[in-house]
Amino acid sequence: MGVDRKVKRERCVLQGLERFCHLEGLGSPSLFAGEVTEAFVAHGLDDRAPSTKGTYRSVLRELAGLPRPGRAPGYRGSMAAPPYSPSERTELSFVARAQRKTWRRHSALVLLALGIGAGLRTSEIVAVTGADVVCSRRAVLVRVGGTQAREVPVRGSEAGVLRALASGAGSSYLFHPEQADRRAANFVNDFCAGLTADPAAARLSVGRCRSSYICGHLAGGTELSLLLGLTGIREVESLWRYAAHVEGAPASKAALRQMLRAETT
Repeated sequence: MGVDRKVKRERCVLQGLERFCHLEGLGSPSLFAGEVTEAFVAHGLDDRAPSTKGTYRSVLRELAGLPRPGRAPGYRGSMAAPPYSPSERTELSFVARAQRKTWRRHSALVLLALGIGAGLRTSEIVAVTGADVVCSRRAVLVRVGGTQAREVPVRGSEAGVLRALASGAGSSYLFHPEQADRRAANFVNDFCAGLTADPAAARLSVGRCRSSYICGHLAGGTELSLLLGLTGIREVESLWRYAAHVEGAPASKAALRQMLRAETT
């Protein structure tokens, strides 16, 4: 998550806490009172999804430096977007290549290559330049910058696609190399919505591309410690959102933790 979005989210959460404390006659909220946070999440967010309640609580705990209490209600996280099926991936490739304008065709293929092939987040995709793609005879790597800096090998046929797209790009952005506000919240979503495609065709989504990458690794038995490094995910429990889509993958956060411990012992 970018710095600007993180600050906006924190501000929104704090404003909600302040409104709750005002309505309940609690005065100025104290971030260091864990019971206030729990009361706000449990009773001040009645109309919110469990995943949203969990997010609000995590934000407030992080701001206050509070540890997770021993006994606290759990809030089920939201499921990850479903991965694309093989037929949908083929369909999306056709959709991308069928775009009339060269820049749309190029950028749609970049999204597929960096999303399905490397599992990058939206903010990471828009920041990749041609210089960040390292090609050798056997492999194609993407150097990801930002807070979760890493090198990611590109999987499958997307490696060859990315190799061709990055050739000669130099320091130019790969996705939407034309001048644009890359920090705009809907920059990529608006691009995807503007693609010409049959109404019945699969829609291009970075969330589903990343899910396809992660679920592919889970289905293939990639070690969780390696998968965390490749995806920039900090906590193994976060993989539960994706594992729920993969038959035979750990079915709970506890099972994921146990599997990770088994890998490191």
